[in-house]
Amino acid sequence: MNPVKMLKRTLILILIFAVLAAGTVGVIDPFYHYHKPVGPLKAVLTEKEYQCIGTLKNFKYDAVIAGSSVSENFNNGWFDEGFDCTSIKAIRSYGATADLCYMLDTAFGSGNDIKYIFYNLDPSSFKSDTETTFEQTGCPMYLYDNNPINDVEYLFNKDVLFKNIPYTIAKSFEADYDEATSYNWGQWKEFNLAMCTGLYLRHPRVTPMHDATYMDETLYENIALIENEVISHPNTTFYIYMPPYSMLWWDNAYREGDTEFYLHASKECMKKLIIHDNVRFYYFMNDKDIITNLESGYMDTLHFSPDVNKLICESMINDDEKYRVHEDDTDKVIEDMRTLAYEITDTLMDPYIPMIKEQIE
Repeated sequence: MNPVKMLKRTLILILIFAVLAAGTVGVIDPFYHYHKPVGPLKAVLTEKEYQCIGTLKNFKYDAVIAGSSVSENFNNGWFDEGFDCTSIKAIRSYGATADLCYMLDTAFGSGNDIKYIFYNLDPSSFKSDTETTFEQTGCPMYLYDNNPINDVEYLFNKDVLFKNIPYTIAKSFEADYDEATSYNWGQWKEFNLAMCTGLYLRHPRVTPMHDATYMDETLYENIALIENEVISHPNTTFYIYMPPYSMLWWDNAYREGDTEFYLHASKECMKKLIIHDNVRFYYFMNDKDIITNLESGYMDTLHFSPDVNKLICESMINDDEKYRVHEDDTDKVIEDMRTLAYEITDTLMDPYIPMIKEQIE
């Protein structure tokens, strides 16, 4: 065959394959970078770093469930039914304030009328970087920026073509696949004493307690990021809640010298946010029955079972005064937590210490 003709045919075949590949990715769009699901396809949401940002831009919704990995085990349907809304998740594993606020900004810029934000406020976020961390933690930035040129990394991606697209199609036609279980991982984990104590490496020595205000600059910058969202969107109701980390987490905080910091930070955050008319604040960290239930409530120091997620959601639906924090009772809430935190380190941890491995220094 004439070499020139062979080259032309080869180039034509390459072009045809490229068009088919890009077209397939563009139509199926498993990361929802361009549009919501089409035809019979369902919203198959299992990879938050790749899918959250696209769904926030392109789906229709009026409520956002924002938070760290402890928020993944919410069923969106609980919120949809309880609040008469259509919810979507904005998940960032680390729960960093700047990253979550970036996602909220994306939601508010999507053209949707946002009625509710359900914001999981992790205590670890008080120490988090106040600049977004997507790029430095390896997120696929071609999905996050608005540069169409680097979309080639998505449109001609082998894993997307041969893994994500087939998975999306297969799940879409599973009769029992529930779209409301977006990013949920709880069904594959065990929540028991052996798991949570086995995953806790305890510091062999106790660090002297830091001054409660030693990270105030970072703390107030993070609070300001959340408060700016609240102030900028007065017609949106923000349900802000602090989740119930286990007693093991509080033991670790004590041994790192951070108990007083976390108590101080929580109180400052409450006081700054509660004063706004569009904020409802809930505090679950001082529920002794939950945080001491290592037998069935946790898989590690902070990740709790989906049953706890259900309790959190129902408590906000019912505006449960057991957990609701008002402007005039922030001091009491934190004092109750302080008493419980030191009871944990003084006595409640004693039966579990023999089961826990110490960190190797």
